[in-house]
Order: sequence, then structure tokens, then C-alpha cells
Amino acid sequence: MPLERTEQRSTEAARPWWSRLHGVGPILGLVLLCLAGGLLNPDFATLDNAMNVLTRTAFIGIIAVGMCFVIISGGIDLSVGSMAALIAGGVILLMNALGGGKLPPVAVVMLGAGFAVLLGAVFGLAHGLLITRGKIEPFIVTLGTLGIFRAVLTYLSNGGAITLDNNLADAYAPVYYGALLGVPVPVWVFLVVALLGALILNRTAYGRYVQAIGSNEQVARYAAVDVDRIKLLTYVLLGACVGVATLLYVPRLGSASPTTGLLWELEAIAAVIVGGTALKGGAGSITGTVIGAVLLSVISNILNLTSIISVYLNAAVQGVVIIVVAFMQRRR
Repeated sequence: MPLERTEQRSTEAARPWWSRLHGVGPILGLVLLCLAGGLLNPDFATLDNAMNVLTRTAFIGIIAVGMCFVIISGGIDLSVGSMAALIAGGVILLMNALGGGKLPPVAVVMLGAGFAVLLGAVFGLAHGLLITRGKIEPFIVTLGTLGIFRAVLTYLSNGGAITLDNNLADAYAPVYYGALLGVPVPVWVFLVVALLGALILNRTAYGRYVQAIGSNEQVARYAAVDVDRIKLLTYVLLGACVGVATLLYVPRLGSASPTTGLLWELEAIAAVIVGGTALKGGAGSITGTVIGAVLLSVISNILNLTSIISVYLNAAVQGVVIIVVAFMQRRR
């Protein structure tokens, strides 16, 4: 035993110093960005701006929590942005239809919120079945549904926008614009989803199975893990997270259009990867994912406040971040 420990310490000492910082890298990066943002623009360090950043982070962060499970299991989902758009359109159509009846606006909003989560879970179930029973690669399945979801929404909206009724919009507004103890409602929901995600990943058998499948699927099968069932539940979980994010997002604009949720999949995947989750699967954390989501929002916020580069290049910056982090993971 002492010999094994000595060898382990020697191995750790032989690793480059930067490879030993990967666990605290996202936190260190976030701290440095916040310091830089405060120096570049005094408005960055205000409480109002911090709440604005966290509120805008909430949508992508909630989706990223579900995406973290998928990537840890060795999968991927490229359709979450299009899925969110279609869920938003479906929720608005349902609420407008119910609003014409005798139901009070609050009841309509509650039914719409439940429908959003249910519809997201159903879409995730469809992905899971195609991947596990259909034996189709996750990349192909979600690339296909990416186009299907957005095309269906474009058809339902006739190429325009589906708008929520004004009376329902007033009842729905507190879901996005409301606050509890001075903290916006979306931030509270993001916090709850992240805590539940961390609990499930780290404290349940399901979470351990997700990590085992991502590490080595064949070994997991030999260990009597129901791999197909775990993968199926993982995509259902991601779909439900997309539904939750969408029901928070709808009252922001009160409409859904073919551009709703555009590039959300890029932002969600970037948040997970920047947070330290391995692209190949098997390892990752919800805490890192949350930090990654906040870090990307801070980057966008700094770019908007300082005009260092055009705001139209935000997606390009996120793409560069994904490539750099993936390269660093491969080197490690």
C-alpha cells in the first residue's frame, strides 16, 4: 500500500501544473472575467447588472443541467434550441385556446407550464427511443429533430410569430419579471434545478449509472446496468429541463417565432464543456456546469457593455471557447 501511494504521488507530481488546475479553472476564469469587467466598465459591478446576468443565464443554465447528464452518459443533443422554440409555440397556442373559455388566467398559465414540461419530456422520450431502440447515433437523431422542430413551428406560425393573448401575458409576466427576496424568479428556479441535478448525479444510483455508462458502456452492461433505460431517462430529463427553461422564457417576449431558441444548443453544450465535463463522457459535475453557464453569460455581458468586439460575434466567441476547452481536454 505505501508503495502504491508513493507511485500515485510521483505520477501526480509528474503531471504538468496546468493539468492539475482543470478542476478550479472555470472558477478562476470567472473571477478573472469579473475583475476585468469591473475595470473595463463600472456598470458591470452593479447589483442590477449581476441580477440581469443571472436571469439571462437561467434559461441556458437549466438546459445545461440536463445536457450535463446527456454528455456525461456519452451522448449529445443538438436540438434543444429548436425544441424550446416548438414548446414555446405549443404552449402559447394551448394557452390562447384555453383563455377563450371560462378558466381564470392563472389556471391557464399553470396548465401551460405543466404542458411545457410534459411536452419537453415527450420529445426527450422520442429521442431516447430512437437512440436506444432504433440504435441510431445521438448526433444523427438530434440533428434530424433540430430541423423537424423548427420547421413545424415555422409551419404553425406561417413564418411569423405566435403571440400570447394580452390578458394571459399580464398573468404570466411575474414568472419572468417577478422576484422573491430581491432575486428574480428565473434565478430561483435555476438554483433549484441545479441543486436537484447535483443531488441526482452525485447521490443516487441513477447518477452513478450515468457516469458508469459514459466511462465504459460495455463494462456497465456486464455489471447488470440497464443501459438503455438509463439513457432513455437521461434524454427525458433533458427534455423536461428544456420545458422548464421555455416556460420561464415565454413571458419575456410573449411570443414564439422561428428564431426563438436559436443557438441555445451551442450555449448549453459550451456551458457543460467549459464547466469541465469531458466531451467523451464519464466525468463531469453540475457545479462546473453552472459556473460554465455563468461564465459564458459574463463574457457576453462584458462584450455588450464594452463593445470590444461586435455583439454579433458572441456565438463565434462561444464556438472558440468550445474548441479551446476541447483541445485542452484532449491534451490532458
